[in-house]
Amino acid sequence: MAAEDRNLIEILEENHPIDISKYISFVHSPQCGAIATFAGTTRDNFDGKTVLELRYEAYATMAVRCIKSICSAARSKWNVHSIAAAHRLGTVPVGETSVFVAISSAHRADALDACKFLIDEIKASVPIWKKEVYTNGEVWKENSEFLQRLELGKDEKAKNRVYRSGKLEVEEHEKRGCCGEKVKVNDEAADSCRNEEGSEQTEPFPSLSKVQKD
Repeated sequence: MAAEDRNLIEILEENHPIDISKYISFVHSPQCGAIATFAGTTRDNFDGKTVLELRYEAYATMAVRCIKSICSAARSKWNVHSIAAAHRLGTVPVGETSVFVAISSAHRADALDACKFLIDEIKASVPIWKKEVYTNGEVWKENSEFLQRLELGKDEKAKNRVYRSGKLEVEEHEKRGCCGEKVKVNDEAADSCRNEEGSEQTEPFPSLSKVQKD
C-alpha cells in the first residue's frame, strides 16, 4: 500500500463532531507497537476571560493539500506507518474536540515525534482560522506556533503587505514552513501546495500568511 493510502485527512463541516475512535482504528496495525495521538479541545478560559466557544473557518481544499504535504514531510523524517488528522469547522463548544491527530509506528519514538511535528505544523501553517467567543466579546486568535514563525521570519526578509477584507486585517510576511504561512486567498491559490509537476511537496516552501483580528 502506498504511503498516501495510509493517510486519512478530513476537514469536517459544522455540526460534525470528531469521531476519535474512527481515526485510531484507521492507524491501528498489527505491524505497529505504538499509536500516538493529540486531541485539541476547547477550554473554558483564556487570559482571565470566560470562553463560551471557538469558531473555525478554513479553505478546506487548500487545508487538505497542506496537511498532505505535512504528512509527506513527517514520513521523510520518521518511520511511521499510518497518519490520521481531522479538524472541525464551525462552532466547537467548551469541552469538545476541534482537532485530532493519530500516528502509528513500530516504535513509540517515531510516533510521538511525528505527532508533535504534525500538530505544530497544522497550527503554524494550514489555512484554518480560530475565533474565541467570550462572555464580553469575541476575537480572531493567532496560534502561538504561527506567531513564533512570524518572529523568525522577521529576521529573514522584511517584506510586509497589508490585506483587508471586511473583518480581517492580514499582514503577509515572506518566510518558509512546511506549508508556509497562512493567508486567505482564492481557491486557485491552493495550487501553491503543489509543486510545478502537480505532486505534493515534501520539503518546506515559500508560503502564505494570515493574521486575523477584529
